[in-house]
Amino acid sequence: MGRSDLPMWVPLVPQHNFESDSFTAVTADGVHVTFEDGRRRLCAKSGLWNANLGYGNQAIAQAIAATMEKASYLPLFRTGHRKAFEAARALLALPAHPYQRVVFSTSGSAANDAVMKLARQFWVLNQQPERKLVVGLKGSYHGLTYGSQALSGDELGQGIYGVDGRNIRHIAFQDHGAELQNLFRREGHRIAAVVMEPVLGSGAEVVPADFLEELRKQREQHGFLLVADEVATGFGRVSSWFVSDEWPDAPDVLVTSKGLTNGTSACAALLVGKRIADIFDATESVFVHGETQAGTPATCAAVLATIQEMKRLNHQDLTLKVAAGLDGLIDELGEMAGVGDSTGRGCMRGVKLYDTNGLPLSPDATLAAVQHIHQAGAIVQPGPGRIQLLPALTYTEENVEELRKAITQGLITARAAGVFA
Repeated sequence: MGRSDLPMWVPLVPQHNFESDSFTAVTADGVHVTFEDGRRRLCAKSGLWNANLGYGNQAIAQAIAATMEKASYLPLFRTGHRKAFEAARALLALPAHPYQRVVFSTSGSAANDAVMKLARQFWVLNQQPERKLVVGLKGSYHGLTYGSQALSGDELGQGIYGVDGRNIRHIAFQDHGAELQNLFRREGHRIAAVVMEPVLGSGAEVVPADFLEELRKQREQHGFLLVADEVATGFGRVSSWFVSDEWPDAPDVLVTSKGLTNGTSACAALLVGKRIADIFDATESVFVHGETQAGTPATCAAVLATIQEMKRLNHQDLTLKVAAGLDGLIDELGEMAGVGDSTGRGCMRGVKLYDTNGLPLSPDATLAAVQHIHQAGAIVQPGPGRIQLLPALTYTEENVEELRKAITQGLITARAAGVFA
């Protein structure tokens, strides 16, 4: 039954009918979560797609514990500490493209706020203060802090909260770059940066190669900063360490979070390219950004241990194996009534759902379907007219089969309950 006396405001759901027994987690181990109702459910979204190596990795936990005993907290305001420098060097060694410096943050949302500040200051230092516009993609998700919510191209109540989008623009990415061309024709001289998820976190839509090529041409002509938001796609979620490793030219900034500490710490990082670092150095300018809990010793120990564990486990092979399992699973689900095609890459996938009229399932109906799957034994993520699957890279063939059974049963009960009507 629902509850109206909750002591905690549960995010993103109405409070009056929150099913506390079924949705209050008690423990998490491997790829399963046990809830207050006593049921052990298979997690198919890796927490919030950040526990890429599953829950309870001992090497990461031990590294955090050991560091907590040596230095429970040290800040990064006008100072540094050894673990932060070690973690920064380790991060800079990962991408295929070179970066020069790391800015630590605490979340993808806060990191995207920092990106917009950094881009605008970069152009002020280059004597072009009119370049304040930051461009995102329609349907994108960059977070829910004040700046990142404005940058997000998904409908997230921006109007309700008075989010300031005057210096933000959003463009389509499925039109071969036509809207991109039009925007730069009108306002190219005012654009500071384009921020792009290689695979959108909301819906797992892959940004196509023709759009990327047009973006590359516009960058050569107009010189804007290109930011790869790999909060969701990084650390083996899609391919290699980062999807932007595949791009012929390096982004000016790469934003990473989620899998960065395997979900153990509030952490994000901006990997900043030479072009930006050089102008700040040449002008002896200060980037006015900092967060109390950014880059703490324990957080940096988690970053280092996560990198070591991913290397030890050969995460690229893990991603390929789990992705192949998802391919088979999605093919089987596609034979069910109301299930359409899929989106995404690697271990970041979406499965579209349609009502009996052939229309995409509504947000409420999609959430209801997710809840039926939850009761059938698996935790999946709701997306726009689809369910999203983001399993840990440590999934086995048995886990994939367990997931297939739970989703199948959940969709059957959802249909019987009239969710697809």
